[in-house]
Amino acid sequence: MNLNIPNMLTLARILLLPVILAIFYLPGEWVRPLCCAVFLIAAITDWFDGYLARKWKIESDFGAFLDPVADKLMVATVLILLVEDGMAWWLTIPAVIIIGREITISALREWMANLGSRAKVAVSYLGKVKTTMQITALAMLLYKQDLLGLPIYQMGIVALYIAAVLTIWSMVDYLMAAFNAHKEHMNS
Repeated sequence: MNLNIPNMLTLARILLLPVILAIFYLPGEWVRPLCCAVFLIAAITDWFDGYLARKWKIESDFGAFLDPVADKLMVATVLILLVEDGMAWWLTIPAVIIIGREITISALREWMANLGSRAKVAVSYLGKVKTTMQITALAMLLYKQDLLGLPIYQMGIVALYIAAVLTIWSMVDYLMAAFNAHKEHMNS
C-alpha cells in the first residue's frame, strides 16, 4: 500500500463520512449547512488528490482502486441519508438509479479486467460530468435551506434528476464499450 499525500486525501474523504453521518442526526438548523460544508470538503479532496497524483507523477494502483471506492461510498452514504430523511419516492428513484449504476459499473470493470480489457471501461469525460452533477445535487440537498432567496433544495432535486439521466447515459456508454470489447475478445 502506497500512502502518499493523494492517497491520504482519498482516505480522508472516506473518514469524513462518519463525521457527516454524526452531524446529520444532530438537532439544530445549523446541521444541514454544516453537513453540506463537510461534504464539499470531501468532494474537494476528490479533485485535489487526483490533481496532486498527476502533477507529482505518483499515481498508484492503490490510489486508482481507492479513489472510485471513496467516491461511491460518499455518494451512496449521502443518498441513503437523504432518502431516509425525505421519505419520498422522488428521492428514492434517482437514488436507486445512481446506486444501481455504480454497482453495475463496478462489476463490469471487474469482468472487463478479467478479460484483460479494463481500459475499455476506464473513467470517461461523461463519467466525470456525471460525478460533478451528483456532487452538486447532493450538496444542494444536504444544505436544504434557501440561500439568497434561491430554493436550494428544490434546485437540488432538479440537479439530482439531471445526475440520474447522466448516470444512465454513462452506464449505457460503458456497457456499449464493454460489449464491443467483449465481441473483439471473442473474435480473437
